[in-house]
Amino acid sequence: MDRRHFLLAALGLPAIAAAAPWPARADDTIRLRDLYNKDLSFSGYALEREGERVSISGYMAPPLKAESHFFVLTNRPLAVCPFCETEAQWPDDILAVYCKRVIEVISFNTRIVTRGKLELGTFTDPETGFVSRVRLADAVYERA
Repeated sequence: MDRRHFLLAALGLPAIAAAAPWPARADDTIRLRDLYNKDLSFSGYALEREGERVSISGYMAPPLKAESHFFVLTNRPLAVCPFCETEAQWPDDILAVYCKRVIEVISFNTRIVTRGKLELGTFTDPETGFVSRVRLADAVYERA
């Protein structure tokens, strides 16, 4: 590659980045709101990434019970459990996170990053009756 080709390629990078169809973040972690359109349907980004491993940041809501394998990730710190609603009442700022291991509870006001396989569509947990529209499966998490 000569200098002319290098300069032409370098000049084109900002245009390519500006044309990216999905939300992009430096740390490759998406926000909960990136998963929904304004009408609460799933965004193109969510539909495109369904079945893939994604990273999402938020806060761990207090779990329903001890020795649980799942928790709810919230957009903002909540001191009480935010769910047990119907699908129609599902808020767009929470996400069910299912882990392979029993979770270690992290304080509700500590930001965490979760990574797991994105699953979309209504699901009722057979053990708890918890209804979710969007989930991370086989997830891991850590303090942000």
